[in-house]
This record gives sequence, structure tokens and C-alpha cells, in this order.
Amino acid sequence: MRGRQTVRDMILSMLAVGVVVWVGYLFLPHDADGDGVRTVEYKVAAASAKRAAPYPLLAPEGLPAQWRATSVTYNPAELGGGRGNAWHLGFVTPSGQYAAVEQSDAKPEDMLKSAVSDAKPDGTVDVAGQTWEKVQGPKARALTVQSGGATTLLTGTASYEELAELAQALK
Repeated sequence: MRGRQTVRDMILSMLAVGVVVWVGYLFLPHDADGDGVRTVEYKVAAASAKRAAPYPLLAPEGLPAQWRATSVTYNPAELGGGRGNAWHLGFVTPSGQYAAVEQSDAKPEDMLKSAVSDAKPDGTVDVAGQTWEKVQGPKARALTVQSGGATTLLTGTASYEELAELAQALK
């Protein structure tokens, strides 16, 4: 007799928990169609960073809406932990990959090492009249160029074509 009461009590408890979960699901906000990417606005941060940076800071202008900014930071050298004056702007690309603008007046080899592990040269590509070096690692790739006292590194899991599109938009 005790065994039947235990099973019955367990089933009633599971039903009570199920009702609470179902009510929570109904009334708590959720986006079943979203992909979970949280976007950020970067234009104000870019304008502020352009005033603070000791080099011509680059940010994209005119990228299609499918390029969604997900992170943005500017750290002056005194806060950068040896990374120099460092600008970062991350995106989810139209193909769903990651691409980032990394720009700093730190040593180029240090930047490359932190962005693309085991990087190997992979040729060059011309974008808007400027030659960018292509670099390939096991998990990421990059386009890199030095100008204006800084190194600009476009990196991530995005294809070279998407990185070149990002490079084209930099102003």
C-alpha cells in the first residue's frame, strides 16, 4: 500500500512542477525566432575612440545591416596591459561567422600572435588600393596592414572575402 502512495505522490509532484514550468514559459519573454546574438551600437564609441587614439582609428561605414556588431572597446595604453592603445570592434557576419577589427600601436607580431594562433602567411590581397597580408591559422584567419603608426588586423572565422568586405568599409 505504501508503494502506491509513493508513486502517486511522485507523479503529482511532477505534474505540479510541470505546471509551474509551463506557466513560466508562457509569461516570461523569449524570442523563439532569434539567434541569441546581442548587438551593440558602435558609432558613438568609435567617434570617442577616434578622438582619443594617437593614430588614425578605423571603423566601418556603410556595412549592410546583416553585419551585426557584438562588441566594442577602446583601451588607452595606460589601461591596455602592454597592448598599447587598442581598438576592438567585433561582428557577426552575414554568413554567421565572426569578424573583428583590431587596431593598436603595440608590436604587430604580438597582436597577430594573440589574434591568430600558429599563424602562417597566406599571400596578399588588394582592397581599395591597399595591400593587406593574409594570414591563416588552424581556427582563424586575418588580414593585416600597417599604416599611420598602427597595425590594423581584421580577424576571425569569417572568410577572406568577408574580411575584405570589412576592410573596404573602414574609414
